[in-house]
Amino acid sequence: MQIHNIHQILARGRWFANLPGNLQQALLKHGTVRQFRSGERLFSRGDCTDGIYGMLNGTVQIVGANKHGADDRHVILTLIDSPDWFGEICLFDRQPRTHDALADGPVTVFHVRQNLLDQLTAENPLFWREFGLLLTQKVRLIFGAIEDAALLPTHMRLARRLLQMAEGYGIRSDSNTVSARTLHVSQEKLSAMLSISRQTVNQMLKELEHEGLLQLGRGNIEILDLERLKQKAQLS
Repeated sequence: MQIHNIHQILARGRWFANLPGNLQQALLKHGTVRQFRSGERLFSRGDCTDGIYGMLNGTVQIVGANKHGADDRHVILTLIDSPDWFGEICLFDRQPRTHDALADGPVTVFHVRQNLLDQLTAENPLFWREFGLLLTQKVRLIFGAIEDAALLPTHMRLARRLLQMAEGYGIRSDSNTVSARTLHVSQEKLSAMLSISRQTVNQMLKELEHEGLLQLGRGNIEILDLERLKQKAQLS
């Protein structure tokens, strides 16, 4: 994949598009395109930090897991699509990876290794602010998800998650004007992301389909009426 094409993909993201030109060029110059097969791990919880990743194609699951005796449970915290970046937490605290990152189908990423990031920030300490903005972007989403889980009924949480996915969680440069109307996500993954049963997710999706807000497909959901879905989620 040519650098020009990589730049075009990553520049669709709000964070990368707003970076100083010299930092953009440094990341593009020293990053590496890597491909992963479906189900392959990009990294696991407890791994040493190895840099940050920009999504070029495909979807990555960020997964948390816990084992109580014979019961091995996991939750999908989020699905990461192009042109988002991830892996930045360890850039700041140098602690092990917090969760697993798994390829959800074939995945192509742009990987910038830790030693280069160390060099960039040592030579230009002002770059720390740019990476800090990437981190705070995620922190805002996390606080929103915690608040929704504590205060909102399940049907509203589902509607908000569908809207967030359609609008790229606000990370795309065009998130305010363009929404992806077809979401490639299964009901199983939605239930894992929201920590509610698949049966409950199916029932709520069927109700939204009956009202004409969306249409269910095999492994995908097509949003038919974005404004009415926002009303369901109580979002202006």
